[in-house]
Amino acid sequence: MRRRLPGLTTQILIALAIGIAVGTLSPSAAAAVKPLADLFIRLIKMIVAPLLFSTLVVGIAGGGDLKTTGRIGLKTMIYFQLTTVVAFVVSFTLVNLIKPGVGVSLASAPAADAAAMTSLAGASRSAWDVILQMVPTSIIDAMARGDILQVVIFATIFGTAVAAIGPKGRPVVELLDSVAQTMFTVTRYVMMLAPIGVFAAIASTVGSQGLSVLIALSKLVAVMYIGLALYLLIVVGGTAYAVGVPAIAFLKAVRQPFLIALGTASSEAALPKALDVMERFGAPKHIVSFVLPAGYSFNQDGSTLYMATAAVFVAQLSGISLSFTQQAGIMLMLLLAGNGVAGVPRAALVVLTATLGTLGLPLESAAILLGIDHILDMGRTATNVTGNCLATVAIARWEGAFDDRRMRAFKATEPSAA
Repeated sequence: MRRRLPGLTTQILIALAIGIAVGTLSPSAAAAVKPLADLFIRLIKMIVAPLLFSTLVVGIAGGGDLKTTGRIGLKTMIYFQLTTVVAFVVSFTLVNLIKPGVGVSLASAPAADAAAMTSLAGASRSAWDVILQMVPTSIIDAMARGDILQVVIFATIFGTAVAAIGPKGRPVVELLDSVAQTMFTVTRYVMMLAPIGVFAAIASTVGSQGLSVLIALSKLVAVMYIGLALYLLIVVGGTAYAVGVPAIAFLKAVRQPFLIALGTASSEAALPKALDVMERFGAPKHIVSFVLPAGYSFNQDGSTLYMATAAVFVAQLSGISLSFTQQAGIMLMLLLAGNGVAGVPRAALVVLTATLGTLGLPLESAAILLGIDHILDMGRTATNVTGNCLATVAIARWEGAFDDRRMRAFKATEPSAA
C-alpha cells in the first residue's frame, strides 16, 4: 500500500524547520540553495500580473451592473480604513508603552547602509506625485515591472468599461475568465515547488544574517510580533464575530497562504492560493477577485503596523519624544505614501524612510533596519495576507453573498487536505 505524501501545509512546516537548521548549522550550504528561493519567487512573479489583471476584470465586469460594483468597492474601502485604524492604534499603543528604542545602544550603521537609506529618502513625494504614480503610462510596462497598484488601477478602469458596454463585453469577460482559469492551473504547478522555495528562502536568510541579529533589536522584534498577534486577535476575532463566521474555521482555511507568506516574505507568493481558498471557503468569485487584489494595494495593515512602530522606534533611538499630534501626522503620511508605493520592492522601507525624512528624524538610525528587514517582513506580510483574506469574507457577508454551505463543506474536507 502506497503511503500518502504529507499535505502542502505539513510540507511547508517541515521546510521551515529544515531551512532554519541548515541556515544555522551550515551557512555555506544555505547560501548555495538561495537560487532555489530566487527561482520560486521569479515563477510566482511570472504569474501574478496576468492573474491579477484577469481576475480583477472578471470580478468587476462579471459581478453584475456598475451600481453593484461601486457598492462593493465603497464597502471594501470602508472596511480597509477601519482595519488600518486598528493597526495604527495597536502599533502606537505598544511602542509607547514598551518603548523598545529607549535605553537601547546600537552600533553605528555602516556607511553604505546609511547611504542607501539616504537614497531611499528621495522617495518622499508630493500628493500629486503619488496620484500620478498610480496611473500607468503603459499597462504592459506596469505588468513587466510588477507594479501591482498600476495594474489594479488599469484593470479597474478596463473592467468598468467592459461592464458599461453590457452584452458586447461578454466575449471579453469570457476570454479573461478562461485566462484566469488557465493561470490557476499554472499556479497549481508552481505551488508544487512551494516547500522548496520556503526552505531555500529561510535557509539563506538565517545563513547570511545569523540568529544573533535578533539580539540587537530584540525589543523591536518582540513589539512588532506582539503587535501583529494582537492586531490579528482583535480584527479576526471581532470581524468573525460580527459577520457570523467561526474564527477558528477561518484561521484553518488561511493557514496555507499564511505559511507561504511567512516563509517567503512575499504577498505575491501567497496570492494564488489565497484566491483559491477564499472562493472554496464560501466567498463568491466576483468578490474574491475584486477584494483580494484591491487589498494588495490598499490594505497592507501588517506593513502599516510595522512602519508606525519603526518610525517611533527610530525617534526613541534618537532621544526624540514624539507628541500625539506628531504621531497622528505619521499616520496620515503613511496612509498616503503607503498606497503610493504598493508593490515596490522593500516598499515598507521606502515609505518609512520618506516619513522619517519628512519628520526630520535621522536616517542613519534607521539604516540598521535594513539588516533585519526580511525577518520583520515575514510577519507583516503574513498579516497582510490574512487581513485581505478576512476582508473577502467580511464584504461577502456584508453583501449577503457568503455561502455558509460551502464553508461547512470546506471545513468537512479540511482534515484530509491538511
